[in-house]
Amino acid sequence: MGADVAFGRLERTAGDQPMSEINVTPLVDVMLVLVVIFILTAPLLATSIRLDLPRADGASAQTPPAFVQVVIDRKGQAYLDDQPIGLAALAQAFAERARKSPDTEVQLRADEAVSYGRVVEVLGLAQKAGLNRIGFVAQAPN
Repeated sequence: MGADVAFGRLERTAGDQPMSEINVTPLVDVMLVLVVIFILTAPLLATSIRLDLPRADGASAQTPPAFVQVVIDRKGQAYLDDQPIGLAALAQAFAERARKSPDTEVQLRADEAVSYGRVVEVLGLAQKAGLNRIGFVAQAPN
């Protein structure tokens, strides 16, 4: 018998050692393919879908909220809907509008030279009549 065989066992060769590093090349390849797919399909998804919507009476747009426009010029004169008006008549007009629609908005446009007291008078008349929605109209700076 030969001296190469020891007790009936064959000599084994050392197998491959386990890899200690992660191979990221396949992962990068897959990710680049996915990016290309998303780049190609994104414009297709963004297109609007054509629809023929059904008609319904209840689907109409709401009427815009009622508003009254009050202007106070440089001299302190009040105007209601571009018509000059005194404070007593303005109070009556506010009361009438408040009776018709309590949600009426008062849009106040006052010249910057008008005294604060005059503006407060007009605001007081509107609030006394029950018009609590008041908007101040201003011009945007250039």
